[in-house]
Amino acid sequence: MNMMNRYLGSAAIGLAVAVTGGVAFAETPPNMLVIANRIDDITTLDPAQSFEFAGSDVLRNVYGNLVNFDPANLEAGYQPDLATEWSVSEDGKSITFTMREGMTFTSGNPVTAEDAAMSLRRVVKLNKTPAFILTQFGFTPENVDEMITFDDNTVTITTDQQYATSFVLNALTATVGSVIDYKTVMENEVDGDMGNTWMATNSAGSYAYKLDSWKPNESVTLSSNPDFYLGAPEMERVIVRHVQESASQRLLLERGDIDMARNLNPEDIAGIEGADGVKIVDELKGRLMYASLNQKNEQLSKPQVKQAFKYLVDYEGMQNSFLKGKYTIHQNFLPQTYLGSVKENPFSLDIEKAKGLLEEAGVPEGFTIEAGVRESQERIEIAQSLQNTLGQVGIKLNITVGTAAQILARYRARELDLYLGEWGPDYPDPQTNAGTFAYNPDNSDEANATGLLAWRNAWDTGGLTEKVNAAVIETDTDTRIQMYKDMQAEFREISPFIIMFQQIEQTAMRDNVEGFSTGQAITAASYWTVTK
Repeated sequence: MNMMNRYLGSAAIGLAVAVTGGVAFAETPPNMLVIANRIDDITTLDPAQSFEFAGSDVLRNVYGNLVNFDPANLEAGYQPDLATEWSVSEDGKSITFTMREGMTFTSGNPVTAEDAAMSLRRVVKLNKTPAFILTQFGFTPENVDEMITFDDNTVTITTDQQYATSFVLNALTATVGSVIDYKTVMENEVDGDMGNTWMATNSAGSYAYKLDSWKPNESVTLSSNPDFYLGAPEMERVIVRHVQESASQRLLLERGDIDMARNLNPEDIAGIEGADGVKIVDELKGRLMYASLNQKNEQLSKPQVKQAFKYLVDYEGMQNSFLKGKYTIHQNFLPQTYLGSVKENPFSLDIEKAKGLLEEAGVPEGFTIEAGVRESQERIEIAQSLQNTLGQVGIKLNITVGTAAQILARYRARELDLYLGEWGPDYPDPQTNAGTFAYNPDNSDEANATGLLAWRNAWDTGGLTEKVNAAVIETDTDTRIQMYKDMQAEFREISPFIIMFQQIEQTAMRDNVEGFSTGQAITAASYWTVTK
């Protein structure tokens, strides 16, 4: 795992009180995990609808899936979870799962193949935001009852065509793949909503925890499931407190009022160094920071200009200053740890090389372009760094700062010359990023394919679209991995995207906390593995 623990001291911890810098604080109970995190993005806790980062952390601990990731060995990929095994039909279109026996939901109802099938059908029929993760396999509200079926202790999923088995299984690890207590949920149905209103604030799972309460913009409280099939969690209660400010999270951690702080800024991370009894855990996440060039701009569409921009980024300077500890240099569309990811980062700041490329393109004197940047300090600072380096070759970068909604609206309308932003994967399969950075089957304005980053930049992908289509149906995993590696090598050379960094999440915690993982780039946090 790409995890680095930096122990920043130790404390002499008593049974109930510890001392740091002469200030006494009360420890959290040994069987309780208390976390400070920004959880104001949670809008619902129905796995058929939830599509936010903080919500995913809750659902990861409340619901099991047919297949899932082992937090102790994420690099092993998907593993059996509520299903113990699976088989693929001869035509490659059907996967049949055998359910784990003897499991119960927290209601006491048995976990059945019917629950698993009906959970997936429910996602398709409700058709909320994350439903596309399943509907991309050809499921519709009209056909899903025939395409997802159950019989005794097995569930069979039949797709509209043969896809890579790894693609289907990776998609099933997403939160929309959660297996719910369908009987309990439907007992709480109102006006045909399939329990959606009730599920927003209640849980019906079989996993390590059940939801006690969610108070919007305040807290989430979970209690452990003693019958969890992997064993009763040591943390019998988990409380996630919404704390917006980094400084407040840091103070709570230093006083011992919380076990971990998940949103400390670089200044507070640096400031907490040397504090007794605290450590920092760094984990790579899936978010990528990138800049992109609108191919409707005649100058920006020239191959040499696209290459020149990749040599006009002070990658190391930014990584080692205002982005220190929060991002690492990464220049590929698949985040590290994803199937098919690569570590080649061939570009570095090289003003002379960029000048030569611009001269070759016939624009040695430079030109003027507009960059759109949302109101975020680190993004504004990245834009200012680009403004400085571009200016050294005669390219004037005018920076327009606005709200996320304002800037995204212009980006999706193909109006900005340059866009600076982040992209996070929607599910843990390479298709999630290949299918947006390198896929654009119709580059016309009329297509309005705003969900595709390639389309937003008016880029026809130079043949990569067909290669994305081929990779998603490749059934041999090793071959599929190589296809994505080859695509990324080509993408680095021809694309109008300047991918710069991959996010690192820094979690500050008391040094008696062990076993916590944010899930790295491919999944969400796991609380049942934590000990103190």
